[in-house]
Amino acid sequence: MPRWGKSLLRVLASVMSPAGRRARLSILIYHRVLAHEDPLNTWDVTAGVFDAQMRVVAENFVPLPLSEAVDRLMTGELPPRAACVTFDDGYLDNVEVALPILQRHGLSATFFVATGYLDGGWMWNDKVIEALRSMPGPVLDLQTWGLPIFELGSNQARRLAIQRILPALKYLPGPEREARAEHLAAAARAPAGNGPMMSDAHVRTLRAAGMEIGAHSVTHPILTRVTAAQAKREIAESGQRLTEILREPVRLFAYPNGKPGEDYGPEHVRMARDAGYRAAVSTAWGVAAAGSDVYQLPRFTPWDRTPTRFALRLLSNIRSVTIP
Repeated sequence: MPRWGKSLLRVLASVMSPAGRRARLSILIYHRVLAHEDPLNTWDVTAGVFDAQMRVVAENFVPLPLSEAVDRLMTGELPPRAACVTFDDGYLDNVEVALPILQRHGLSATFFVATGYLDGGWMWNDKVIEALRSMPGPVLDLQTWGLPIFELGSNQARRLAIQRILPALKYLPGPEREARAEHLAAAARAPAGNGPMMSDAHVRTLRAAGMEIGAHSVTHPILTRVTAAQAKREIAESGQRLTEILREPVRLFAYPNGKPGEDYGPEHVRMARDAGYRAAVSTAWGVAAAGSDVYQLPRFTPWDRTPTRFALRLLSNIRSVTIP
């Protein structure tokens, strides 16, 4: 981004997100930071893209740890251009790839960890992706699942299949979703081994580096699709496990999938509060402002890949105040 562009970005962001009671809090959400491009995963950022985006944040915004930002939001003391960086799920590349980049730019981030997948676990969606990577061709017939026959003759075809299969499985009951992911893995004879998630030790490494750790449930269920008792356990026990790992309280929570009214409801907000969390984040797009519910803070995923478009997306998002 040219020098004049940086100055203009800071000026515009300061006008749109001033200090004090009129402040806006931008919270970015990431999942993975890939060391290299992956032909089957084009939605997560690569190290180079993430580095460029963090440079934009560091040079043009006022990055804050999420817990500090929440405190200052509640007291009306946010600085202008306030922003936070967050990660969901607990992928190992968060430690190996993202952490050095964050440190290079002097940034803190909050990592929301699904504790049931620590120490070599596999989330169902990653099983599907790796199954499609290994699946022999030329086609995959999933008509019995209400899906079409997928061509598998190229990486593009496999990627398109993944993009159809993941949404189709996401809202199935947890056991059925896992069973179908396992079925695909078995059909593909996908290599067994440790999954792409971090370990307990990696969680401690992040904390020792000055990063914040938050809870993200145990098995990442859609909370509206499980019983109240199951949801309560998922919300509370993930924080308890992380507290044991870190030997300090964990006070931040991220709702799995995170769409208000669809993936979680008011009862789950109460559960997060009752579990002792100080704040919780959703995936509703927008920014927080005075009057926002700190147990439903909005976040957004920055899809744009060039620094200029990323900066424009940040400005556009600032206009979208979300007050549940």
